[in-house]
Amino acid sequence: MQERLGIVGGGAIACGLAAVAAKDGDVVLWARSEESADRSRKSLDKICGRQEVDPSKVRVTTDLSDLSGVTAVIEAIAEDLDAKSALLPRIAEAAPDDALLGSTTSSLSVSALASAAGAPERFVGLHVFNPVPRMALVELAFPDEATQETRERAHALCAALGKTAVDVPDTPGFVVNKLLFPYLFSAVRFLEESGLEPEAIDTCMKLGAGHPMGPLALLDYVGLDVAKAIGESIGEQIPRTIEEKVAAGQLGKKTGAGFYAA
Repeated sequence: MQERLGIVGGGAIACGLAAVAAKDGDVVLWARSEESADRSRKSLDKICGRQEVDPSKVRVTTDLSDLSGVTAVIEAIAEDLDAKSALLPRIAEAAPDDALLGSTTSSLSVSALASAAGAPERFVGLHVFNPVPRMALVELAFPDEATQETRERAHALCAALGKTAVDVPDTPGFVVNKLLFPYLFSAVRFLEESGLEPEAIDTCMKLGAGHPMGPLALLDYVGLDVAKAIGESIGEQIPRTIEEKVAAGQLGKKTGAGFYAA
């Protein structure tokens, strides 16, 4: 890999991306607290173990200045515009002036994030999918100011990660989420209207439509809070059941309760 990669965040996307990148080079992963850093190290041990990657190739730190030696930094924190906009200028300041800057946003405006970072000419929206080691697609969205060099470096980075990159417009949800979440929410509404069990709907879509995972199980996997945020970003009405479960803290797989119990 030509780029020396830094990743900002400690969740599933950040750790999955770090594990994939560590196959071909050392990676710096920044976490916002020591507690988050410890969780990230445990997650990395599991993911790297499954990928037969040495987890020591990922340096976990809580000091943003450790990004000074990288050539590309990808922000991968929670899907929250205010939080990302507050952190991105700090990342741009810590990284070298010519570093490629990016965000794994799945639904937010890349132009707005690029503007917040203060370096739109070298910014890219790099939407990877969870679980990162298994999912081949990366949606690339660029602000208008992005240079040709930025575009080429982003594509080269995806190729080095073993991913297929597709340029998509900077619109809410890009391609996948813009088309996927109306379908997922329609499954929830059908659940509400029909009284069927989640297993019945998921089995029908897996066996009848050839989907690898049913829509309700997929929502649990994504996280109902994340699904709600994406739905709001793309202008979709959030189903009542999702609103109720989020309010109750039933966020899916990560909390052990959603449409299914863990």
